[in-house]
Amino acid sequence: MKFATISLNGEDRLGIVRDGEIALIAPTAGDMVDLISAPIETRDTAIRDALSNGPRIAAHDATLVAPIRRFRRDVLCTGWNYWDHFEEGRGKREGQEVDRPKAPTFFTKSPDVVIGPTAAIAYDARVSSKWDYEAELAIVIGKAGRSIPRAEALGHIFGYCLANDVSQRDLQRRHGGQWLKGKSIDGTMPLGPMIVTPDELDVPNIRLQCELNGRLLQDALVAQMAFPIDELIAELSFGMTLHPGDVILTGTPSGVGNAREPQIFMKDGDEVVVRGTGIGELRNRLVTTDLAARSDVRLD
Repeated sequence: MKFATISLNGEDRLGIVRDGEIALIAPTAGDMVDLISAPIETRDTAIRDALSNGPRIAAHDATLVAPIRRFRRDVLCTGWNYWDHFEEGRGKREGQEVDRPKAPTFFTKSPDVVIGPTAAIAYDARVSSKWDYEAELAIVIGKAGRSIPRAEALGHIFGYCLANDVSQRDLQRRHGGQWLKGKSIDGTMPLGPMIVTPDELDVPNIRLQCELNGRLLQDALVAQMAFPIDELIAELSFGMTLHPGDVILTGTPSGVGNAREPQIFMKDGDEVVVRGTGIGELRNRLVTTDLAARSDVRLD
């Protein structure tokens, strides 16, 4: 099943995407986090009512927004989860080299980064001169759990969507090599276009791609992950509760702009597209936005 959040008459509405239409779920179901968190019987009733009696709109007429708009915590993220991406960065981390990790590398992003699948990516050259793209598969947690065994991990997933983990590489280096700041600039992470439940996907064979201005720069299978999805969930939940509606980014494959020779960084007016088999695409354009405002922080 494919779930979307759309903007309709100035309000967010949940819907089920099927056969070129979106069947609207009753507003009483709440937002996507409410729907995911609801008891199975309640959720099933809302879905059944939408499919049998709910109003419908043509999918091509709908304005999709980020499927999850309300976060109870930061966006949870995984770094270096494709070995080819880890290796392509050797010698290019500006003195912040590390050994190949023996366990997943986690970090977080501010929820204020999240935008919709076609929204403008906020861009300000005063904030960073190194704007990079990262195509990623995102997990949406459906069932709470702490210290989840690997054998049970996939049962905690509600569905999958796509993310573009837009990164400011100079900010990553500036702040001691940790990634929070260099990946938390407001309005810079497209998420969506919808949440697809696991039964509709052959997850290891999802092909992730990223194009910049029509040029294919990333192209890999999810099966190439260094640490597979069940291991990510087991490691991240070790001693730490995951909640319904939590979003986990699973890492990006090789081909990022920072590791290329010559380097490729995004700029105002660029169009970046992230695709994933069975999930759809994110298509966004960078638009100059006043992010630095009156700040007296200087990067030089």
